[in-house]
Amino acid sequence: MRVTPGRATSDAGGSPSLVIQTSFLGDVVLTTPLIAELGARGPVDIVATPAGAALLANNPGIRRVLVYDKRGAARGVRGLYRAAREIAGGADRADDGPRTVYLAQGSLRSATLAILAGVPERVGFASSAGRRLYTQRVPYHAEWHHAERLWSLAAPPGTRAEAGVLRPRLFPGQAERDAVTTLLAPLAGDSRPLVALAPGSVWATKRWPYYPALAAMLAAHYRLVVIGAREDAELAAAIVAAAPGALDATDRLSLLGSAQLIGQATVLVTNDSAPQHLASAMGTPTVAIFGPTVPAFGFGPLAPGSVVAEHEAMPCRPCDKHGPMTCPLVHFRCMLELTPERVALLARQAANPLNH
Repeated sequence: MRVTPGRATSDAGGSPSLVIQTSFLGDVVLTTPLIAELGARGPVDIVATPAGAALLANNPGIRRVLVYDKRGAARGVRGLYRAAREIAGGADRADDGPRTVYLAQGSLRSATLAILAGVPERVGFASSAGRRLYTQRVPYHAEWHHAERLWSLAAPPGTRAEAGVLRPRLFPGQAERDAVTTLLAPLAGDSRPLVALAPGSVWATKRWPYYPALAAMLAAHYRLVVIGAREDAELAAAIVAAAPGALDATDRLSLLGSAQLIGQATVLVTNDSAPQHLASAMGTPTVAIFGPTVPAFGFGPLAPGSVVAEHEAMPCRPCDKHGPMTCPLVHFRCMLELTPERVALLARQAANPLNH
């Protein structure tokens, strides 16, 4: 486990708390309202994966981030024990260690890590796999947005959050701002609104297939930039081929750099994937495309002016919690019948709300 300093300088007199969040990147973003709540009470330490830790850099509510590479260098039982020793001995003073851990990632491994680290109070969802090891179990409200579910781990029982409290926050630094300025330099002389496209997803059935057609429809009136990871390069190439003026930014920015780029966009069009949550954190209106999954799972966009594009009439939706690699019924109609014309209209409306 690697320890990186945070920026928290809280004057609150509360005892230190610990958050364990080693799940998907979107979950990490949606944990930031919980971090802000705890940061107002006292110092907050975070256990995160290497990618999650990078996303949480510069967060003013965090005292330190403990990097737990659970699928890499710290995998297995030995890695678990090493991580526990880092948590237990990572405080500045012997009496400055966390007394309460909030298990935003609810696996048995996370709960075991907290016990091995000697954290006496363990708070998590009553539905989690590690719940038998918790000292306090919080109801998991399936009908709530996941940001509110996570926030509720530290809230008084029965409390609902105000909308502003649930907005996630990320904090790109000067390095990210400079990287985005350099990347967008070829478009600097163009005053048209910037639309970001995020065509990728780890889950194959979450990838809407019509991004090239959408780009061709938008290219005359908007600057276009494609964001994503190295694995999305082929998708980006197809978009640029359909709209030659589009800028391919895949694999050219860090996670916080991608957040900064999204923050400078007028609107983001994305699948139900991590960029949607980056946009929520940066306040960028989003057209979020949902196929096999549904916003009712609690992972819809939170930025003002956001809309969801989905095939509401499909009786087989949702077919999976995350999105299977292939359509269980083969037809894939939830995505194939969601036309580029419809998504283009939603994107224009989000980009120019006063004209619609």
